[in-house]
Amino acid sequence: HRRRARAEDRIRTAKDTGLTNLPLHDLAQNHIWCALVSLACELTAWAQMLALAGHPARRWEPKRLRLRIFSIAGRIARTGRRTVLHLSSHAPWTELLLRALTTLRALPAPT
Repeated sequence: HRRRARAEDRIRTAKDTGLTNLPLHDLAQNHIWCALVSLACELTAWAQMLALAGHPARRWEPKRLRLRIFSIAGRIARTGRRTVLHLSSHAPWTELLLRALTTLRALPAPT
């Protein structure tokens, strides 16, 4: 029954990420939409596993991630040859996002 529960969790996550309704009219366009939803689910799962290990956010559903992490206001600034992301200091989850980004940057490059 655990395998089935994991499969149902992944289906629920995909629906929360955008698979509930196919927004386009053409079959090929909807196929691309499904691929994008699948990619978003995988990126979210890997980011939670690698960047949020040891924090309860590792188990958050996509709706909660959107509400707390993905909705933090930010501004991209380019100075010289650097691109800098300025995040809102007033958001309650900014510290968690900064820690997650630092953890991801510290990972070794894949070989």
